Amino acid sequence: MDKKILLVHPEISRNKYNFNGILENEPLELEYLSAVLKQEGYTPEIFDVPREAVSLEEKLRQCRPDVFYICGRIKQEAFMKEYIRLAKRLDPQVVTIVGGLHVQKNQERFYMPETDYILTTFDVFQVSRIIEGEAPEEIPGLCYKEGGQWKCQAAQPFDIRRLPWPDRSYFYSHPGHYNYFEIPHCAQVRTAYSCAFRCRFCYRNVLNCGTYTARDIEDVVEEIASIDSEGIYIIDDDFLLDAKRIRRFIDLIKEKGIHKTYVCMGRVDFILKNRQLIRDFAEIGLLYLIVGLEAVEDTYLKQYNKRTKISWNAECVRFTNELGIKIFGMFIVDLDFQKKDFDRLYTWIATRGVKNVAVSIFTPVPGTEIYHDYADKLITEDPGHWDYMHLVCRPEKLSVRKYYFYYYVLLIRLFLLARRQGVYDGIDYRSYILSFLKNMVRGKGAR
Repeated sequence: MDKKILLVHPEISRNKYNFNGILENEPLELEYLSAVLKQEGYTPEIFDVPREAVSLEEKLRQCRPDVFYICGRIKQEAFMKEYIRLAKRLDPQVVTIVGGLHVQKNQERFYMPETDYILTTFDVFQVSRIIEGEAPEEIPGLCYKEGGQWKCQAAQPFDIRRLPWPDRSYFYSHPGHYNYFEIPHCAQVRTAYSCAFRCRFCYRNVLNCGTYTARDIEDVVEEIASIDSEGIYIIDDDFLLDAKRIRRFIDLIKEKGIHKTYVCMGRVDFILKNRQLIRDFAEIGLLYLIVGLEAVEDTYLKQYNKRTKISWNAECVRFTNELGIKIFGMFIVDLDFQKKDFDRLYTWIATRGVKNVAVSIFTPVPGTEIYHDYADKLITEDPGHWDYMHLVCRPEKLSVRKYYFYYYVLLIRLFLLARRQGVYDGIDYRSYILSFLKNMVRGKGAR
């Protein structure tokens, strides 16, 4: 009998800070899993909660799946747990499986009666082994219950080259979604797992057992050529890693006459050391470069183990602006910030011409090296607060209320700056700014 398998991706949040319609992520992990399961003869169905017209409860009642798989990040933890409980309440016999980024290093957070299996690996082939009823102790990276106690088999690094191309039928059936700013219906492509660098605050470099693994670039280009979308977001934690690999990528794109618009992540040092490569990438369609600038003082860069310099950040912004590449600068406001630090960050951004920015509150993520340094300083246990817009640790030099006040002043100033520059035309600036003002009055994080 063909088992009904429902693959679920939960919403990011239930407040306005989800950027629906502006920044929307294709459910790529579920599309990989769907491709694997279809190869095994199953007919799985993807359900991306924020993109659907019906609720998950309605879908569960209609579908009545035999297997319920859900994945997500730490800020989605509460929703994931809610949906696991919902699935079990509607059908106690359904097999519930949890996977994804968050559980790879935090599986114990899902030790609950309604959870049957937890997968702490990128190896989605293991899901079919679970469905087939293989002995759980034979499946690497699987957590399961035995005699009322949780047991975990050690995960092993997964070679991304084993994956088939993702099943994009769900992506194609939702043409009005998955946009990246002005790039409509932007497809995601992954060429590698984990990250070769070791920034202390970063969660990505501890994934896949801390092992970086990359696909053959010829296979990547063939996949891109097959995608019916003008926009391609290469979601590697650092696509700009190997200059020879990127050169081969650019040459193949040119040889095959592929004309698309690209978004990818990269480091400042690579960009500056490989300027001609970046120029050539811009010529074939690179539009957005997501770069972790992080700070405007070298002391913080050293503290985060970034191995870059503030002078490099400034030159990187100047260089990419010159090429017409839209650098998306990611910054961190540290726990020891005072008013002058928030002001200094704004001034640096405004005077250097960084038009696209994301400013995150310093957030030690469970599973990272730096988390242990702050575990005894936490002021919340709400996983939804790990969205980089909430304080999860007490500030060092300001009260919580004052810290939030200066943080929202910074955001409002940046939003007003962006509006004057014509950035993010699709954003309802007035609505966001009014929300920031309300949060300032409350002295609390994003709601």
